[in-house]
Amino acid sequence: MKENIILGVDIGGTGIKGGLINVENGEMITERHRLDTPQPATPEAVAATFKELVAFFNWKGPIGVGFPAIVSHGVALSAANIDPSWIGVNIADLLCKSSGCHVYVLNDADAAGVASMRFGAGKGEEGLVMMLTVGTGIGSALFIDGKLVPNTELGHLYLKNKKEVAEKYISKMARAEKDLSWAQWGKTFNKYLLHLQRLFSPDLIIIGGGGSKSFDEYKDQLTVDFRVKPAGYLNKAGAVGAAYYAWEQEQQLG
Repeated sequence: MKENIILGVDIGGTGIKGGLINVENGEMITERHRLDTPQPATPEAVAATFKELVAFFNWKGPIGVGFPAIVSHGVALSAANIDPSWIGVNIADLLCKSSGCHVYVLNDADAAGVASMRFGAGKGEEGLVMMLTVGTGIGSALFIDGKLVPNTELGHLYLKNKKEVAEKYISKMARAEKDLSWAQWGKTFNKYLLHLQRLFSPDLIIIGGGGSKSFDEYKDQLTVDFRVKPAGYLNKAGAVGAAYYAWEQEQQLG
C-alpha cells in the first residue's frame, strides 16, 4: 500500500460510496463504488455493508469515513438521515471491528469541506471560510485559516419570523416541494446568507451539494458583502475529504 493512497467512504441515507483516493492531489484513482444503505440503517446493518465495500477494494490500510451525524471523538451524537440507534455508538470502533482496518470518522459536511479546502474552491483561502452543502438538508463546515472547526450545524439556525430551522426553507428538497425556480429559491437563500453575515462575518462561503451545480441560476439574487462560489467537487467530495482527514490523523500518530 502506498502511503499517499487512502480509502475514502461517504455514508449517506441512501448510499454508501467509496473509492481509493490519492491524498496528494485529491483524485479518486478508482471508479467510485456504491452500495445501497441498508434499511433500517442500524449500526450492525451499516457495518456489514461497510465491510462489503472494503472487501470490494481488497483494502487493508487506513479508511476515512464521512458520516451523517455530529461526530465527537468517533462517537455519533446525532443521527441525520440514518437510524437513531446510532446515537452514542462509537462509529470508528464499530467500523474498525467490521473491516479490520484503522477507521477515522468525521461529519459528512465537514468531509466535503475538507476536500474543498485542500483541493477545490477553498484551496489557499485564509480567514473565516464556510462550506454549505445544499441537499436534503443544509450541511455546514467552518474553517478558520484553513483549520476545521468540526460539527457546526448551521442549517439548524432559525431565520427571522420562521418557526422552523433554516434548512426547512432553503434545502434542495424545500425548493422541489414548493416548485420554485432556482432564482426564486435564491431570494430565500440570500436571506439565510445575510443572517450568516450578521453572525459570523465570513470571508468566503462555498456552496456544495446539489445546489452548487445550479449556482449560475441564482447567483444574481445574492446581495451579501462576502464572496460566494460553488465547490465544483460534487459527489466525490465526501470520500475525498474523509480520505484526507484519515491521512492527517495517521500523520499525527506518526
